[in-house]
Amino acid sequence: MRRVTLWIVSTIAAVVLLLSYRTSLGGGNAAAGTAVILAPSASGPGGRDLTVNGSVVRTRWGPVQVQVKINNHKIVDVRALRYPDGNDRDAEINGYALPQLRAEVLSAQSAHVDVVGGATYTSGGYLKSLQSALDAAHFA
Repeated sequence: MRRVTLWIVSTIAAVVLLLSYRTSLGGGNAAAGTAVILAPSASGPGGRDLTVNGSVVRTRWGPVQVQVKINNHKIVDVRALRYPDGNDRDAEINGYALPQLRAEVLSAQSAHVDVVGGATYTSGGYLKSLQSALDAAHFA
């Protein structure tokens, strides 16, 4: 009788644990929220300045969100608002990956750049968030 009771309690505990276990935070595929245009303004004849926050992209290691500044139809700045920072390894990876991604985006003037080796998830989230910001700004 004790074995049966122990088996039933163990089975119930295992089922509860399995049902409550979160397997991922979206696998980098789902964006939480939408891009937001923060500061549109005139910048001279025919041009405009825009500051746009991209959507928050959930990756395996944490959320990623970027902000892009556009002046006269050119990307003039990109910065990461959110990125994985849960431990020292995250800080190390993002310390070299984020500046590389920024430089590549400014050079290419688009979100169509290569991911940084060793920071694949962060790079993917960064580029998806950037693309959502560019889409919201109607940047071609």
